[in-house]
Amino acid sequence: MAKGGFRGMPGGMNQAAMMKQAQKMQQEMLRMQEEQEAKTFTAKAGGGMVAATVNGKHELVSLEINPEAVDPEDVEMLQDMVIAAVNEALRAADAEAANNMSRLTGGLNLGGLF
Repeated sequence: MAKGGFRGMPGGMNQAAMMKQAQKMQQEMLRMQEEQEAKTFTAKAGGGMVAATVNGKHELVSLEINPEAVDPEDVEMLQDMVIAAVNEALRAADAEAANNMSRLTGGLNLGGLF
């Protein structure tokens, strides 16, 4: 093997440079994770009758229910709207996290490495 490098590595990148790049990527990933956890994502269901807000940690932080949506004769509909709003807000949080990770890794599939 050539001194200070790996055969077949693009540009003759040596191990120290690879480690430095990996550390930089890890620091950037941690920064992005902290930013993601601080964000909130809101989704509405039932034509805006129910609004759910989650944070990047997948915690429900707010639930707003329009009084007109409260029908004692149809509690199931209200429950469905709450579930739909919460799930959509969680999907929005996941989509942004995946998009951020894709930007960080340049679209590489690291298979759970991070």
